[in-house]
Amino acid sequence: MRDTVRLHAYISGLVQGVSFRYYTIREAQGLGVVGWVRNRHDGSVEVVAEGDRSTIEDLLSWLHSGPSWARVTGVDVRWEQPTGEFSRFEVRF
Repeated sequence: MRDTVRLHAYISGLVQGVSFRYYTIREAQGLGVVGWVRNRHDGSVEVVAEGDRSTIEDLLSWLHSGPSWARVTGVDVRWEQPTGEFSRFEVRF
């Protein structure tokens, strides 16, 4: 049985207006991760993702830098119980 985990992350810095959500979707789908990404009113980006631990850790590593135009200054990480509610990775508004 896979070690499924759920990541809930808040990414701060210059992360809006630099295609962060688009590239997060691309990265997550490439890794086979499910969940969502959205912009927050405070200028940060929020990500909820589920998958096997090593794959989620790969996504988390990528979130620390994001796309080349982004300037990530912080990633607040919370590990939660997976719910299995997602069938794909998408943008939420």
